[in-house]
Amino acid sequence: MHCPSCGQQQASEETKFCSRCGLPLSLVAEVVAQGGYLPQLAQLTEKPPPKFFNKKNGVFFAVSWFIFFTLFATSFFGIMNGPDELIALTAITGVFGSMLWLIGALVFLPSSKPAWAAPPAFRSGPLPMPATLHSQRNAAALPPQQTHPAEVYRAPGVGAWRDTNDLQPTSVTEGTTRLLDQDEAKKLTQ
Repeated sequence: MHCPSCGQQQASEETKFCSRCGLPLSLVAEVVAQGGYLPQLAQLTEKPPPKFFNKKNGVFFAVSWFIFFTLFATSFFGIMNGPDELIALTAITGVFGSMLWLIGALVFLPSSKPAWAAPPAFRSGPLPMPATLHSQRNAAALPPQQTHPAEVYRAPGVGAWRDTNDLQPTSVTEGTTRLLDQDEAKKLTQ
């Protein structure tokens, strides 16, 4: 058997871990022994039989209890001119009984939804190989060293340097005043 991660051939089929990369091989050996299929996957995808006593049915029963006792039974005894105590008892039983059934269903009954999401069905075809599995080992290496001779770092020739000592600090207002004076002189000469 070969390791599916690094391709290292294993010395024995009972090897639990790859000798090169350390990948756990016990599950891989079981898949190979079962012909590419795990019976446990079939158990995961099977739906459990629906339970009758669940929250959804409990809430439905509480709503039905409320409708029957408060709307139908109370109206029926009122139309039949039943005793007032029976009509009141029927209404109270409908309201408070449905509340007790609702709270009991939400607190004590199990959910009607499964607690886990079933994984997708097992694919029988070969799995796609990642592009980086058998790539070249030096793909992430640094580029070769580049050298620059010392002559490249020489002083520039004459005239290339600018002497900054001859720059005089002038303010913006002085330059603006000078330009305005020049504009007035041009207007006077025209």
